[in-house]
Amino acid sequence: MKKNIAIVVALLVSLLIYLFYRTEKTVVTCLFIQLVSVENYLILKQHIVNAVPLNNTLIYSLPEGLWVLCITLTSKNYDVNFGKWRLNCTFIPLIFCFTLELLQLFHVTNGRFDIVDILFSVVFWLLANGFWEERIERQNLLKSRNANVLICLASYCIVYLAHVFN
Repeated sequence: MKKNIAIVVALLVSLLIYLFYRTEKTVVTCLFIQLVSVENYLILKQHIVNAVPLNNTLIYSLPEGLWVLCITLTSKNYDVNFGKWRLNCTFIPLIFCFTLELLQLFHVTNGRFDIVDILFSVVFWLLANGFWEERIERQNLLKSRNANVLICLASYCIVYLAHVFN
């Protein structure tokens, strides 16, 4: 239960940062503006930013770290099998983080390489692995069919909501 609360809180904090402190061109912010109107969004954004000022490190690095925490927690009980080879899904968030930062470093994708993003991700990955130990038999993510698998896969898809339209 505590794990689920941590996941929800982390996702809500990330959502608030993306909605009100990052560019209006992210997918999630564009969707939100469609729901509430540009005028209402700008008023709400001004109130929130004035009430809770955040520094750039929190605005640009914390959400990735929180996403890594969430996806690590939802991935802990799963493997992906490729023939006789098994990949522990707990490592996928780190692989994703390092790959994304390298793609940014070489200007293959939008964004800016930032070692602080990597540090946040590693710290939150370690936290997720250090706490919330579960004694559940590991399952093949791609062959299991239950609500936890859907939540895990949805957690991977959430990263798309941070995509920035040009």
